[in-house]
Amino acid sequence: MEHGATEKQRINALTEAIIGAAIEVHRALGPGLLESAYLKCLAHEFSRCGLHCQTEVAVPVVYKDVKLDCGYRLDLVVEQEIVLELKAVESVLPVHKAQLITYLKLSGKPVGLLINFNVQLLKDGIHRLYNPAVTL
Repeated sequence: MEHGATEKQRINALTEAIIGAAIEVHRALGPGLLESAYLKCLAHEFSRCGLHCQTEVAVPVVYKDVKLDCGYRLDLVVEQEIVLELKAVESVLPVHKAQLITYLKLSGKPVGLLINFNVQLLKDGIHRLYNPAVTL
């Protein structure tokens, strides 16, 4: 990203790169696989593109100032900023979006992408959501 770019421009450029990698994976594999296959292939594609990602990142629930491990895992975190929640479902439901927004709140990350690979055109399966507690 060029010098002097705003945080919002930097995040936008990063999400564009992530979406490009997801489209590449979807073009190669198409719909019909399990989420775990898309996760591994997407992590590999990020590595090829020079994007750092972490998979299955534990996120604690903070309740009354106590961090509790409730078994929640972020599918992917790219460049320590963007949370990806992957799905391979017939349709994205409001509960899927609520899940990602909750993950954003728990992790403090600014932006998340909910990507449903079980679609003919991947652009129809991508939902960009924001953490309401973080201002870009």
